[in-house]
Amino acid sequence: MTQHPTIDPAVLQQRKAYYDKIGARKLAPLWEVLHALVIAQPKSACQPALWRYDDLRDDIMEAGRLITAKEAERRVLILENPGMPGQSRITTSLYAGLQLILPGEVAPAHRHTQSALRFIVEGGGAYTAVDGEKTIMQEGDFVITPSWTWHDHGNDSDRPMVWMDGLDIPLVQALDCSFMERLPEDSQPLARPTGDALARYGSGLLPVDHEVRTPTSPVFNYPYSRTREALETMRRADDWDMCHGLKLQYVNPATGGSAMPTIGSFMQLLPKGFAGETYRSSDATVFSVVEGSGYTMVGEGSAAERFDWGRRDTFVIPSWVPHRHHAPDTDAVVFSFSDRPVQKMLGLWRESRGNR
Repeated sequence: MTQHPTIDPAVLQQRKAYYDKIGARKLAPLWEVLHALVIAQPKSACQPALWRYDDLRDDIMEAGRLITAKEAERRVLILENPGMPGQSRITTSLYAGLQLILPGEVAPAHRHTQSALRFIVEGGGAYTAVDGEKTIMQEGDFVITPSWTWHDHGNDSDRPMVWMDGLDIPLVQALDCSFMERLPEDSQPLARPTGDALARYGSGLLPVDHEVRTPTSPVFNYPYSRTREALETMRRADDWDMCHGLKLQYVNPATGGSAMPTIGSFMQLLPKGFAGETYRSSDATVFSVVEGSGYTMVGEGSAAERFDWGRRDTFVIPSWVPHRHHAPDTDAVVFSFSDRPVQKMLGLWRESRGNR
């Protein structure tokens, strides 16, 4: 019960007796908890955190010696936010982990209601198959596994492959909408040639009879080579944002909206010498560095932290925490994802620039 030091102790005792009585009827007084339910600005258990890939790589490879991809089903080291230990989440609404698949392995086919992204961190030549089509993955590619689609992974290359998994697991858990099935076979049958989805939907064209039946993009591999080329072309126009540098959003070509309904995905270029202005937004965001190096100042004043990051590192910025990106020595390219589409759909998303 909330403490009220200026109220008569007899009144407080009467209230406590009342609360005990209504509690037995599965009722509770809103006025005792309203201050914690409706707050002036976000206050999350999510904490800023940085994972340096060079520090983690040996642990990832050791997992490959201890358990097979088939036995594990998905051999992943979860990136656990330090403010939410044991909850398998990197932000309040999102899960992230680093998945390893070794040469010759197959991660068995299954499907689930959670939507997933794969962002390729190390290696090239492994594949993922989604609903009857296989795509070959290279470092920096952004790959989608839509909700309730069969998917399996395999590595026909001669080197290990590591990618970041990003899923809306906590969000689906909050809605009690988790369903999952496995195929009897490790690999699903293929119905379309490799590259079919990108050819049909990824060139500014759509099949004439295409009908939008799902909010997820029909393109499920956005190659890094195309994304990088787009950033370089934009660079020549000097169209810089003072907080983000050059920042692009992955979109569904059939609708113009986010590529995934629950997870927004982005790629940005910070040019050499970039010193960003302060930015904050209501969507807690996960960043993965593709090229270059730099640092991000997280927080304000004496409590600010400096995250020095380089290629393949991951860091997370919680909701409404001010931060500033810097790339003093090299160009830097950074991928990121968040729950922004959900917040925008519900009319909740906010951002703030500078000191506003």
